[in-house]
Amino acid sequence: MATLRVGRSVARWRVWSTSASVVVTEPDLLAPARELVEAELAAVEVACSRFRRDSELARAERLGRPVTVSPLLAELVGAALASAEISDGDVDPTLGADLARLGYDRDIAEIEPDGPPVPVPIRRAVSWRDVSLAGRTLTVPPGVRLDLGATAKALTADRCARLVTERLGTGVLVELGGDIATAGDGPAGGWTIHVQDRPIDPPVTVRVTAGTAIATSSTVSRTWHRGGRLLHHVLDPRTGMPSSRVWRSVTVAADRCVIANTHSTAALVRGTQAMTVLGRSGVAARLVDNHGNVHEVGGWPSTQEGHDEH
Repeated sequence: MATLRVGRSVARWRVWSTSASVVVTEPDLLAPARELVEAELAAVEVACSRFRRDSELARAERLGRPVTVSPLLAELVGAALASAEISDGDVDPTLGADLARLGYDRDIAEIEPDGPPVPVPIRRAVSWRDVSLAGRTLTVPPGVRLDLGATAKALTADRCARLVTERLGTGVLVELGGDIATAGDGPAGGWTIHVQDRPIDPPVTVRVTAGTAIATSSTVSRTWHRGGRLLHHVLDPRTGMPSSRVWRSVTVAADRCVIANTHSTAALVRGTQAMTVLGRSGVAARLVDNHGNVHEVGGWPSTQEGHDEH
């Protein structure tokens, strides 16, 4: 994932079984910036968590008919459907039931490390095109469960960064589980970000200008076993099973975190075709294959391999 390597005012804490960080260019504004981010995270969880039966999304799914949803949930679902369209369906939010079938039916930290084998599904009968969102009217077909995890975290990083800058007037970097968004004026020389998904992966440090976002998707960070088989959370919408492990991780830089995450997640699903598609997409990407080799596409930011000083 992407983490921070900056000597500026930073707050770090755990949320959603991952890390959250806020860095500001005005030290006196760190505490109110964190408060704004924490409130936004809480609102997003109530809106769309698939692990809460009382979330707004869970209630809408149980109804199985058109329902008027909050502006926040409409934006979250809209972003997921937009990512599906951009990726030609390789990032599909209708995989919630498939993830649950594979054992990812609760917070990743609470999943049992192993369990009985999981059945391989016959061809999936639904896709993102079966979900309708017209303004704030959401229709989820009966029996379909949405998983917004591929886009909600990244969109939330974008929202949080924008909110802090608008409310407090400071330059800010927000990191949620390695998904990074920036807003406002950055520090002199740009933001310094360390990219390394797992300790055994090749590290790199990049400097990016204000307004740049970075997202990392991985086939090794969120894993569990079923029937002795190693599974991960990035599913191929064609099969409802984990995508092939051509890449250990893919990191993408773009102008919005939700766009970066769309491309990084789709690249894992696309496997051997990922570099070709990324090369046409206009984004910069860094891919680490299963042998630890690094491949760069589209003008990856200037780098210094290895660790640098805080």
